[in-house]
Amino acid sequence: MQDVNIAELPAHDRAIDITGETCPMTFVRTRLALDSLAPGAILLVRLKGADPRANVPRAAADQGHDLLDMFDLADGSAVLVIRKALA
Repeated sequence: MQDVNIAELPAHDRAIDITGETCPMTFVRTRLALDSLAPGAILLVRLKGADPRANVPRAAADQGHDLLDMFDLADGSAVLVIRKALA
């Protein structure tokens, strides 16, 4: 992971902020966002805390989505970059 300014985040189709959510709602919100996207679309998920940082990427991968990167932000949150599964 690398520190990044929010203005430097990669191109994406949608972004959500789940920093105020707790598990399991962190992945529920992520899954709903992924469900609304076309296959191959890029979703940025801003999250915070040890549980979401571990659970959201694992759950997305278990659903067949591609985890492209995770960026640390200066405020202690992170942004997960997910590509929606093609099938």
